[in-house]
Amino acid sequence: MTSPTPRRPARPSRRLPAVLAGATAGALVVGLAALPARAESGAGAPLGTVARTAGGGHFEPGPCPRTADPIPDLARAHCGTLTVPENRSRRHGRRITLAVAIIPAVGRRPASDPIVWLAGGPGDDAVSEIPMAVAGGLNRDRDVIFMSQRGTYSADPQLTCPNVDEFAADSLGLAFGAPSTGRLHVRETRKCRDRVVNRGADPSAYDGPESAADYDALRKALGIMQWNVFGISYGTNLALHYMRLHPEGIRSVGIDGVLPPALSGGAVTWKAAREGYDGLFRACEEQPACNNRYPHLKGTFERLVSEVEARPVTTSVTVPGRSRPVKVVLDGGVLVNWLASATHVAAGVPRSIDELAHGNPQRIAAQWAGGKLSPQAIGRTSHGLAYGVFCREWTPYESEADIVRAGRRLFPSFPRSVLVNAPFLSWLHPDCRAWDVPPADPSVRQRTYSDIPTLVLSGGFDAQTAPSNGAYAARTLSRSTAVTVPYVAHVVFADSTCAQTITVAFFDRPGAPDTRCLAGLRPPTFEIAP
Repeated sequence: MTSPTPRRPARPSRRLPAVLAGATAGALVVGLAALPARAESGAGAPLGTVARTAGGGHFEPGPCPRTADPIPDLARAHCGTLTVPENRSRRHGRRITLAVAIIPAVGRRPASDPIVWLAGGPGDDAVSEIPMAVAGGLNRDRDVIFMSQRGTYSADPQLTCPNVDEFAADSLGLAFGAPSTGRLHVRETRKCRDRVVNRGADPSAYDGPESAADYDALRKALGIMQWNVFGISYGTNLALHYMRLHPEGIRSVGIDGVLPPALSGGAVTWKAAREGYDGLFRACEEQPACNNRYPHLKGTFERLVSEVEARPVTTSVTVPGRSRPVKVVLDGGVLVNWLASATHVAAGVPRSIDELAHGNPQRIAAQWAGGKLSPQAIGRTSHGLAYGVFCREWTPYESEADIVRAGRRLFPSFPRSVLVNAPFLSWLHPDCRAWDVPPADPSVRQRTYSDIPTLVLSGGFDAQTAPSNGAYAARTLSRSTAVTVPYVAHVVFADSTCAQTITVAFFDRPGAPDTRCLAGLRPPTFEIAP
């Protein structure tokens, strides 16, 4: 999966497929509940009793993890590591280590049930998403626990593969949909697999069910009787696995940017693109100034996809941090992926599409290149975890033909060379043939049936995980509240103060979250070119 573009430096990564759901409050053991309000980073403040669980988890207080960017909030965090079996089916197999950071609640009398944060990706590092959680006020009344998923940046082993990210940057000057570009990408995937295996890792041990067991082990090792779960993007997929496999000790769950395991794959990303694009196009149509200046925006965009796929546009752009102009080729696949992320900066999208239609590709090319060349796009994603999820849980249960059929049904004018590469999941099946891991048990595709109170959040402009996915997941969650926040793209908690208010209110009262702020939301004011 490629990184979302354009990538804004202030936003912690939440990639999805770049791309993401207890009745009563419990109490923490005294050791954790009585932690001081602050602790110096790396001081190794005690976190309850160091414990081993039946699942093999062992928690050890210790220094806070290293991070790619400075995270000031770690200065007051309580940190340590959880050690778990790499592959739980192997009784005496090797063990791996996952970094843990607990951000204390701001309030003087925090609730006894903390929130555990499940990061996106698959492959993003939870610790890097601390600023997003704190900015949204998630730790107002509760401690928030961040644990690196297996293989991610602050875990050991760290299964990042910078070569895959570097290829995405180096290939800006290649036609995205060309077969030769796909072959080169698969070559980098093979190199990544070699890197993972050479580090002694078992590629088949990095998937959702193993990660869900890691979180169950963490709760038990910390001595937490009951906690709340909040997952974003791919973290919603993991949260639904977790609810199904290890429901004990979960008081409530929030999922934002929903990707149900039963739907995961390329077909659903075409659905997400259709729904997210249409939400934005409709908002422009309903705004007289936008509709008058950019009439028939939907038809213009879809025509452009076919036109530039047949005749790619080559240009050069200046990217911050680069001394020389960067060559960029725009074809149909690039436009599809660009818009799926550009809904995050929706106000400028109609103008960008219009400029391309009139022969000026600069705005789109600059955004596309800026995302690929950003320092945040290189060496931070665990492709070892991402491919484990894709190739064990997704591709065995969806064919390449299924992806093309879904795309053709939703975008009948797109050529097959575009449809074969679903948004954010380009070359998925060839990559998985190179990754060469056995499929997960078919139960991995089961829907989650649960009566755990669940907040299901979607964004009206979300072109990465379909807004309708939220309603789909909610249908088997008997005590769920499904909310679509209009005019917001993927992961509404990151961009919407209303979504943040609803989320915090939900964890206070899971049965009746306050959603009144939705009534006051307004669409963006779209940029009008002179």
